[in-house]
Amino acid sequence: MNNRTIRAILEKIEQAGRILVVSHSSPDGDAIASTLALANALREMGRDVVAFNADPVPQPLQFLPGAETMVHDLAGIASFDLGFLLDAGELRRAEAPLDEICRTLINIDHHPYSESFGEINYVDEKASATGALIYRLLKAGGYTISPEVALCIYTAILSDTGSFRYSNADPEAFRIAAEMVEQGAINPWDVAGGLYESQDEKRLRLLALSLATLYVSPCGSFASLTLTDEMMHRTGAGHEHTDGFVNYPRSIRGVEVAILFRQIGPEVYKVGFRSKGRVDVGALARQLGGGGHHNAAGAEVQGSLEDVRGLVFSRLHIGSAAD
Repeated sequence: MNNRTIRAILEKIEQAGRILVVSHSSPDGDAIASTLALANALREMGRDVVAFNADPVPQPLQFLPGAETMVHDLAGIASFDLGFLLDAGELRRAEAPLDEICRTLINIDHHPYSESFGEINYVDEKASATGALIYRLLKAGGYTISPEVALCIYTAILSDTGSFRYSNADPEAFRIAAEMVEQGAINPWDVAGGLYESQDEKRLRLLALSLATLYVSPCGSFASLTLTDEMMHRTGAGHEHTDGFVNYPRSIRGVEVAILFRQIGPEVYKVGFRSKGRVDVGALARQLGGGGHHNAAGAEVQGSLEDVRGLVFSRLHIGSAAD
């Protein structure tokens, strides 16, 4: 099926003149790097390409080639022959009327339960990252991967596998990363430095406030951090500075599930989940109206912080008991 799907996508690219490449809002490393990998490759093929995200490129990812070309407002931009929505899972996460401005829309994703909103849906939940799917597509099309595109693909996979620490770091992820490095254009330390060693001071100050909220359940199987609007205002940080915060409670010995409660509005919280593998947090997130993977998922929940925490913790107690 995938080979047929890839051939169908390549045919659409061949027929298209103007192309839009988009990923989900509040983008992570895979979202931005996959967008730029595909957009840069298509430009090298001679296509007229617009890369879009509803939110700014996070500072640690601004070293990626083409990051400066990404737009954040589609108002006044004409329609497109072809549109790609990457790594999103749901059409609404693009925060743009893609189905209205794109003659053909293609969904490329590795999230389970990804919506079939595209005319073509290339979804493989076993893939380590959406960047791996972009790699497969480009290789199948006979494209010679340039150093700029290689850097984006490598970064997408490095980011979404947690520097090859997560369970999705499969043999394909290592093979693709090795091939990108073997080209000689990628210095792994430079990429790691860009991602992890160039933080804004305000991010660390926000992390300090968040760590002060650390909660570990009496059973020791789950733990959480909280971020409020007041903390964001106090430090001057934005949501782009919160990436990776949820991994701190997950690093505690014995914790199976980590949760980050991040306020995004009056009595509205974005709840991020990370699991070490025993608990399917994707299923939990879907119960709350969200979605994601077995080990990484999220949902938006309305209510006071006390009510949201109570709801989530009660579901985790049920899950722990059932487990």
